[in-house]
Amino acid sequence: MTRVTRVRENGAGGGDDLDRALRAAQEGDEEAFRVLYRDVQPRLIRFAGALVGADAEDVTSEAWLQIARDLPAFRGDIDGFRGWTATITRHRALDHLRRRARRPAADAPAEELLTLAAPSDTEALALDGIATGDALRLIAELPRDQAEAVLLRVVMGLDAKSAGKVLGKRPGAVRTAAHRGLRRLTERLAGTAPPAQAGTLPAAGSDKTGGTGAEGVR
Repeated sequence: MTRVTRVRENGAGGGDDLDRALRAAQEGDEEAFRVLYRDVQPRLIRFAGALVGADAEDVTSEAWLQIARDLPAFRGDIDGFRGWTATITRHRALDHLRRRARRPAADAPAEELLTLAAPSDTEALALDGIATGDALRLIAELPRDQAEAVLLRVVMGLDAKSAGKVLGKRPGAVRTAAHRGLRRLTERLAGTAPPAQAGTLPAAGSDKTGGTGAEGVR
């Protein structure tokens, strides 16, 4: 029985199963690659949606082309893989914003940009009582450092160290930003905090994180 067959039979919920799928996908197993895609894509589409809005599917499609190309050279477990894919997606999102700034087009109203539905696992947002689109809209209104930290910790499910690699920051700084962001979200939901200034997510043409967070992703 192959590794990917065991993953299909046992399900892909456990880290050990996903680690086996990752190894098999690196060896060219297409079914194992689909297992990884089903695990990661819902997280990536939310992450990209908070950065580029309605263009999230285009951004993640570009990211997956690079992920598939560079997968054999990846080193790490499933948690590292999620961080690596988030780094690639973030770079593709910033590239997309730069292109969009050079060729501006009429965008949909901001309140409509972040209502993207993911196929499953909506509880991953860990924000009880509000819908996915509303949660992403509120996250997008946070200051940039807090928004990205919350997205990576809560939406992507990365630990502070992995999220720090994506953002080029220390784990402690990521924890602090995520804590402040989640606290502000709680205050917003309770109606005790004003919204942050608009446009606090990455501006087109700028990336001030100071690092890629993973080698070979550019």
